[in-house]
Amino acid sequence: MMKKIYSSVLLILAVTSFSGCKKYLETAPDQRTKLNTPEKVGELLATAYAQADYVTFAEAASDNSEDKGVNVGDIAVENQDAYLWRDVNGRDTGTPTNFWNASYTAIAAANAALEAINSMPDQTAYLAYKGEALVARAYAHFMLATFFAKAYDPTTSNDSPGIPYVTVPEKIVFGQYTRGTVASTYAAIEKDLLEGMPLLKDNAYKVPKYHFNQAAANAFAARFYLFKRDYAKVVTYATAVAPSGSFATIIRPWNTRYYAASANEFRIAFTQAAEPSNLLITEAASSWARNQAFYRYGMGLTLNAASYQPNVTGTSFTSQKVLNYGVPNYTFYKYLELFIRTSPNATIGFPYTMMIQFTTDEVLLNRAEAYANLGQNTLALADLNTFVSTRIQSYNSTTNGVTLAKVASFYNTNDPKEGLVKTVLDFKKQEFAQEGLRWLDIVRLGLTVRHNIKAVDNSDTFVTLAPTDPRRLFQLPSEVKLSGIDQNPR
Repeated sequence: MMKKIYSSVLLILAVTSFSGCKKYLETAPDQRTKLNTPEKVGELLATAYAQADYVTFAEAASDNSEDKGVNVGDIAVENQDAYLWRDVNGRDTGTPTNFWNASYTAIAAANAALEAINSMPDQTAYLAYKGEALVARAYAHFMLATFFAKAYDPTTSNDSPGIPYVTVPEKIVFGQYTRGTVASTYAAIEKDLLEGMPLLKDNAYKVPKYHFNQAAANAFAARFYLFKRDYAKVVTYATAVAPSGSFATIIRPWNTRYYAASANEFRIAFTQAAEPSNLLITEAASSWARNQAFYRYGMGLTLNAASYQPNVTGTSFTSQKVLNYGVPNYTFYKYLELFIRTSPNATIGFPYTMMIQFTTDEVLLNRAEAYANLGQNTLALADLNTFVSTRIQSYNSTTNGVTLAKVASFYNTNDPKEGLVKTVLDFKKQEFAQEGLRWLDIVRLGLTVRHNIKAVDNSDTFVTLAPTDPRRLFQLPSEVKLSGIDQNPR
């Protein structure tokens, strides 16, 4: 697949280079096509989502990975460097550089669509696509800021470097940019998000879950405001994801349908648009589905054993499926690879993985955390108990329910907010294992990460990544210096 680097993305490539890879979800318009109809703009917006996975490097860097041992598992730079908190050496799939490049290519598509829409004398038929372009642009910048800039902190000025917020198609090679600040980056994200959301129409898409539909946009808003610690808005947007008021029927059915499914049936279902829990699905050129169980740094003996330990409910989430390809290579088997051949009769091609960007499960837990921070403990407990009701086999609300007494005892704290937030974070850590989301909580809340390093004799030494360690920010591609952008300090 052609690599596109940001310094020469030309952001004009939005129209001229998206034919470089075969698309699985949608088909981009021919590069010679003028964007002069709503349908053509809509087709272009199929490429306004980063076709790269962040899971590979984010999961390795988090405390959802461990060193399985010398001569155990496969060595890949995107896995090893991220685990050791070194600048990832490479630009292939699964690397920060690949994610950076793909994100700005997606932003280029959004900007090209917006430029075309804004040139129309009558934009009425284009408004849903304008909304999608704005929200997709906001999301791509948000994820870039999450990985490459410091986390937003409402108690500070947030004047550390952000990421370049690009709002117009690039017309020259090596245009000059500024990173701005975290504050200005978040302000621009919020502006695009709030402007775009009211314009979205689910009926504009053949498959709404391949685009920023209304529920996915509300899920994004809930996550965004969780980062900003504006908890009242988290509640508002999270609640809008389930207009009926009930999340119980739209979160993952771990202890019923998933539990009864074969491993292969489960893997197929997990990333399907038909799953009520999945809100936004994107494609990524990625080998994560085939490789994640075999990396040296991942889910090994210790993390597998931890997944079976009782949590605050008094039991474990026994309905989750853990498989192994020979100890200690464990997997939750969540991903199904899609191999796209270079031609119908070819034996070579590109591995793709369907990536879940937002789920109702995350939304529910984000709302629980917001309720806890607002001191609304009863509502936080209700959300937590809705969540656990689908995670424990033969769930019984009396014996398995989360209570403030259980929280206080399990976490040894008399502070309900502290205990409830820890409950949420522990549930999210396990629920989204091998999905990369744990890293978002680590950077958002400044959590310390502890990794083991195996010696030849299988003994462990431990290293930590402190909240102020500059290596928590992934390194920008070296090419950005050509556009006047400073890399992150080391």
